[in-house]
Amino acid sequence: MGVEHFAVSDKLKEIAVQEMKHAEKIAERLWYLEGVPTTKPSPINVGSNLWEMVDLDIKAEEEAIELYKKIEDVADAEKDPTTRFIFESILEDEEDHHDFFTSLKEKGRKSK
Repeated sequence: MGVEHFAVSDKLKEIAVQEMKHAEKIAERLWYLEGVPTTKPSPINVGSNLWEMVDLDIKAEEEAIELYKKIEDVADAEKDPTTRFIFESILEDEEDHHDFFTSLKEKGRKSK
């Protein structure tokens, strides 16, 4: 274990905290709009090794990015700038997460 291990570990913890904050923001907005957030999460896929986990994370981030862009479009159509603003902020984080995971995967390929 070296410095890189701890840097990656810290970044993964940071991403996990950001994702929990995203869920909280989304739930609060749903409540405000008189919706009901789900209490049943989608199945969580965990890889059997680091690189499988990274691939799953890349896929999950891509799906989130696509979904949040659609939500922004709906918010625009509904003339709801607050929801759009919330999802713009979340989308920015998701794109950063995607960049981190794709960069990590690329770095892993180069070290093989």
